[in-house]
Amino acid sequence: MSTCCVGCFVGLGCLRWAWKRCTHTGADDSAQWPPANPEEFEPVPHLSRIVLAVYEDDIHHPKFPPLNGYQLNPNFIFKRATYHQTQPHAPPYLIYVDHTRREIVTAIRGLNLKKESDYKTLLDNRLGKHMFDGGYVHHGLLKSAVWLLNEDSENLRRLWVENGSCYKMVFVGHSLGAGVASLLTVLVVNHRDMLGGIPREMVRCYAIAPARCMSLNLAVKYADVIYSIILQDDFLPRTPTPLEDIFESIFCLPCLLLMVCMRDTFISEKKKLSDPRRLYAPGRLYHIVERKFCRCGRYPPEVRTAIPVDGRFEHIVLSCNATSDHAIIWIEREAEKALQLLQENSSEAATTPPKVQRFCRLESMEIEHKDAIERAVSLKIPHAEAMTNDSEDEEKQPLTEKTEKDFDNQDELTTKDEVEDAPNTKLPTSTNWNKLVERLLRDPSHGT
Repeated sequence: MSTCCVGCFVGLGCLRWAWKRCTHTGADDSAQWPPANPEEFEPVPHLSRIVLAVYEDDIHHPKFPPLNGYQLNPNFIFKRATYHQTQPHAPPYLIYVDHTRREIVTAIRGLNLKKESDYKTLLDNRLGKHMFDGGYVHHGLLKSAVWLLNEDSENLRRLWVENGSCYKMVFVGHSLGAGVASLLTVLVVNHRDMLGGIPREMVRCYAIAPARCMSLNLAVKYADVIYSIILQDDFLPRTPTPLEDIFESIFCLPCLLLMVCMRDTFISEKKKLSDPRRLYAPGRLYHIVERKFCRCGRYPPEVRTAIPVDGRFEHIVLSCNATSDHAIIWIEREAEKALQLLQENSSEAATTPPKVQRFCRLESMEIEHKDAIERAVSLKIPHAEAMTNDSEDEEKQPLTEKTEKDFDNQDELTTKDEVEDAPNTKLPTSTNWNKLVERLLRDPSHGT
């Protein structure tokens, strides 16, 4: 009799797990989040189109014409690096100087299944061997970001200075490129003097369908400059499985996702949060929701946003759209539709001038960022306590000065004063960025 009872309980437990897994949809992850503001989401379709241009063989005749008829101006392209120039260091990228929107955009493409160099970047993940800026990051993506800055940081600095220092510095990427763009942004924000002293508020990163590339404390710390855009059920921002395992299982991805679901069922939320080496999707999250449970077809998309700490896209969605929602073309189209709906709803409900709305929203985003940092500290996220001091002292002194006490090789590094004394001299970027990154890298054996 006892054996039958145990069997019944086990069976009921399995049925309960299967029901929760099968009924969990992508919309559940952001069900409690507030809707996004049209002003803050407005750049997403435009930047997605620039990323799509990196995929195109001929920009003048794109394979996927935009919904709104917007076409990139080829005259605004400053540089286009193909696989011939970037292998094996980084994915192809594009530097686009948009004089209409006053932006200097660096767009990085995602994984190419035909290129061995992209696989090597994914496989190069010495997770946990080094600490970076008080947290952990994907090693291969960091190396790609450093290489890109060694190649073009001087070009970016010159473009920003020559345009009167009034242009925003925008980094955007898709999938693999989103991880590179996110870590590239972290480097630029921490060493703004190397790009002409650009203010932090003029640096932005839009990580489209990003891979998990940084630990939770870093994801929250840089939520004011890094925005992740995720479409409905996209699997990549949700799975904590290392990217090399995903690559090895790319032809049996449903099996992998099912195993990840089963494994995460037996891992407590506390254990997940206390793991400093567990990687997450970076920054503030924008979730595009367009499907509902037990409803067929796509619905008018809505955009929800938050800086979640616990429950940051922790659950895999068992959906037939888990891979298609990762495609940049679908994200670009659904983002365009969502933006139109946001603008229509905003114009109907507007009661105050847009400029006042924008300032109020900026203030609320700053408050939300501080609340997220405090939430991380209250949950005892590893290394989260240091974020409160960093946010207070950030404008008082640059990170290059703030971390000098932690390293002995200070004389080998280029200081801020040296850069300011010779602003028109080309920086020796082939060594500067590597050495600056060494200041952010720390062996855990040295302590934290």
